[in-house]
Amino acid sequence: MPPERRAALLLLGLAVAGQAVRSWILAPGAPPGEVRLPRADPSASPRAHRDSAVRLTRPLAPGERIDLDRASALEIARLPRVGLTLAKAIVADRTARGPFGSLAALDRVPGIGPGLLRAIEDRVTFSAPAASGATGPLGGTVPGRRGPPLDLNSATAAQLEALPFIGPSMARRIVAWREKHGPFPAVDSLVRVPGVGPATVARVRDRVTVR
Repeated sequence: MPPERRAALLLLGLAVAGQAVRSWILAPGAPPGEVRLPRADPSASPRAHRDSAVRLTRPLAPGERIDLDRASALEIARLPRVGLTLAKAIVADRTARGPFGSLAALDRVPGIGPGLLRAIEDRVTFSAPAASGATGPLGGTVPGRRGPPLDLNSATAAQLEALPFIGPSMARRIVAWREKHGPFPAVDSLVRVPGVGPATVARVRDRVTVR
């Protein structure tokens, strides 16, 4: 193809492309020569991103709770003593194994111990129902069921685990404390077990006894 023809085709292509761009950026009915830039999305501005990040990292307000069955890792990281790495582990466990439903079930996440459970106990909530199981042979109860009170001084770890808000690790700690220190003199003595706070005792008080 002769150079002159190639140059003419190139110029024609550029003219067509320029017209297409002009049609895209001009508002309908705009006078010739007026160019309007597309509006920026306010939510995509750096300031909007900054404000969103500030909201997600600010400390919890008095009475504010985080729903651990729904919250994102960034929201969970706002809890005391919970960093972003542990928050991501909580979300990953929830995705793989389903919602927690209770503070006791949160005990299944690696890296969560009795001290942390005590620190966040009054700062979290759960929108999913707590998992239920069978009643133990000594009358241990589960959420949603009632039976004879469970004797704290004879129950096994498996039977204690059937109690509401008592997870596997906490049940083992109760048995270990009892074996080391002797029988519990009263239900309120449960607070001597690491990780068991007054709120937990209040929740199981009508389901346990000591003999």
